[in-house]
Amino acid sequence: MIFAIVGTMFWGISGTVAQGLLQNGVTAQWLVCVRMIFAGLILVIWSFFTIERKIWQEIFSKKNFLSLVVFSIFGMIPSQFTYFKAIEAGNASTATILQFLGPLFIIIYLAFATRILPRRIDVISIVIAILGILLLVTDGDMNRLTLSPAALFWGIMAGVSQASYTLLPRELLKKFDARAISGLSMIVGGIVLLPFVIFQKVPEFSPQNFAALFYIIVFGTMFAYLLYLMSLKFIPPETTGMLSAFEPFTATILTILVFHIHLGFFELLGGLLILSTTFLQSISIKRK
Repeated sequence: MIFAIVGTMFWGISGTVAQGLLQNGVTAQWLVCVRMIFAGLILVIWSFFTIERKIWQEIFSKKNFLSLVVFSIFGMIPSQFTYFKAIEAGNASTATILQFLGPLFIIIYLAFATRILPRRIDVISIVIAILGILLLVTDGDMNRLTLSPAALFWGIMAGVSQASYTLLPRELLKKFDARAISGLSMIVGGIVLLPFVIFQKVPEFSPQNFAALFYIIVFGTMFAYLLYLMSLKFIPPETTGMLSAFEPFTATILTILVFHIHLGFFELLGGLLILSTTFLQSISIKRK
């Protein structure tokens, strides 16, 4: 449980750290590209020493590598880009909370794909999530928005892309180590983004900003991922899923403390309602 909590807290901290970089002239495209390339290299090097060579050969077979490229373009890049754009347009707290809408979009997609009506618990989760969004963006006053339309759009898109990020690599993850698949998809995604950022002016980095980027790549990616995976060796996935709520909790607390952003009572209540859908789904999985 400590591994899961600390790992997800590292993710939450990285969102707040990224907000500081984005407010200091770093663009979301540049940050996503650099983070994916370097974090991907770390994950691939890390997994290279623990995975047999024949497994790597299978990963790079035509069929598997094509699936990896599809995941990189339609799963990895959107999940990273929309999340950082949501932070850029709003703040780390609301971006992280809205990203947790991912399971709800998975429910909706599977309902259409399988032509089977959602379960009662799924319908309840969707209703609670919609109510949570309304409270989060209006703070209880339906005549005004406390969150900019751009921040709301990118936050919801972060939830949508989180769903695609979860659904697309399922077959790959059944056959191969998650570190290798994630690392390679990050590298591929970073290379795809390179033409869009290579001609951008490189931000001037102070020691503080360099330290922030180092944290995002190393602690916010490698160590967060390592601790999260280690937790799965000791506790069930549904428990780890519930403990992932420490990510938005950490991001919210740090956003309030560091950036002095005020969140009203109904905004916080809306965030809690959105996060509660994760608990409902986790409890449902455990019972099943």
